[in-house]
Amino acid sequence: MSTYPVNIRGDLSSPPERGWWLIKWLLVIPHIIILFFLMIASVIVCVIAFFAILFTGKYPRGLFDFNTGVLRWGWRVTFYSYGALATDKYPPFSLEPDPNYPADLEIPYPEKLSKGLVLVKWWLLAIPHYIIVGLFTSGPSWTMRGWDWTINNRVYHMDAWQISFGGLIFIVAIFAGIFVLFTGRYPKDLFKLAMGFNRWAIRVAAYASLMTDEYPPFRLWDD
Repeated sequence: MSTYPVNIRGDLSSPPERGWWLIKWLLVIPHIIILFFLMIASVIVCVIAFFAILFTGKYPRGLFDFNTGVLRWGWRVTFYSYGALATDKYPPFSLEPDPNYPADLEIPYPEKLSKGLVLVKWWLLAIPHYIIVGLFTSGPSWTMRGWDWTINNRVYHMDAWQISFGGLIFIVAIFAGIFVLFTGRYPKDLFKLAMGFNRWAIRVAAYASLMTDEYPPFRLWDD
């Protein structure tokens, strides 16, 4: 079986602390803020890369390395937080590879990319994957509409509110966290499933970011 040119690594801690995952939402806030701006920059980079590939067939190396770094940073935060909850080692604030961190990502630089595919792969060809990855990353929501009521001739209004349920990645991570909380053990099957969902999503993200011409496989794992 061929290896897809977007490689993610995740090494499960043995085991993570039982209750530490309950406050990781707070601990990752600095990373979320930085990643927000990095994602904006990444979109701009993709637009520049689009025209560079269209006219030259090449993804400028500096831009490619930057977007690889953004995906790497995001994957480390995901692995640490509610995309896997598989380590308690705090993610580094870095775009660079780090063999000492239990999660990493590598994408080989393509010397040549198709000028024709760049026109369609990021939207038309990727649509089936977008639908599937949407199930991994987002879930259903329940909305209660706003209403008004009157007390002593005074009108009160309550706005609509919505409860959203996380996608499969989040749900698997929470189940794993509950197992760790009560047993001190992270089920290996749940870890494999979390890695599979994340692997699929990251491959699609790299393909949509124009970083490879090889179409992502419809599978969770390679072995």
